[in-house]
Amino acid sequence: MTRASRRDTALPAEERVRDADRSQSTILAAARDEFAEHGLGGARMDRIAERAGLNKRLIYYYFQDKEALFQAVLEQSYRDIRQAERQLNLLELRPADALRRLVEFTWAYYLDHPEFLTLLNSANLHKARHLQGSRRARELNSPLIEMLARILERGRREGSFRGGIDPLQLYISIAGMAYFYLSNNHTLSAIFGHDLMTAKAREERLTHMCDVILGYALRA
Repeated sequence: MTRASRRDTALPAEERVRDADRSQSTILAAARDEFAEHGLGGARMDRIAERAGLNKRLIYYYFQDKEALFQAVLEQSYRDIRQAERQLNLLELRPADALRRLVEFTWAYYLDHPEFLTLLNSANLHKARHLQGSRRARELNSPLIEMLARILERGRREGSFRGGIDPLQLYISIAGMAYFYLSNNHTLSAIFGHDLMTAKAREERLTHMCDVILGYALRA
């Protein structure tokens, strides 16, 4: 038994769990940055270990291989955005205000977390095979659609929203309008000769997104 192993077994169980949680969180943060910068194909476990300041063997202890680590990073990324959304307390707002707040939040979150977009780009490049078998990813994202469905139904009953709105399609539209703009801002700025990332352009985009989504949902 190594000195580290003897030390670990001497620790109280609760402290060992905290150490393991801290180590895994450190690894996931380092891996997130590595995957966001280099993609799945270009990411290297050696660099992840260096970023984390941990022995590479410890990474393999918690995560079987780079593929499993990438899946865990994706799951954690979804967990982070869904947790942030829950803090909005959208169900406590009027339906129209809740929908506007969700649009505003999604836009701001994507701006503040560009690594989230690059991780999604990499996942899509690999046909989302790391998410297809992830029950955790589905469990993390399903409550958002259920919450949006409740907001839409409440708005319909109150007479502010029209009926027949699919909450999944609506959320894809919200996310898609923000994602496409930000992921393609370099090419769009170049071909249209207009810097789409100035403060004014970003504000115009957010206003447009809110107008489109609420214009679709609100009863005429």
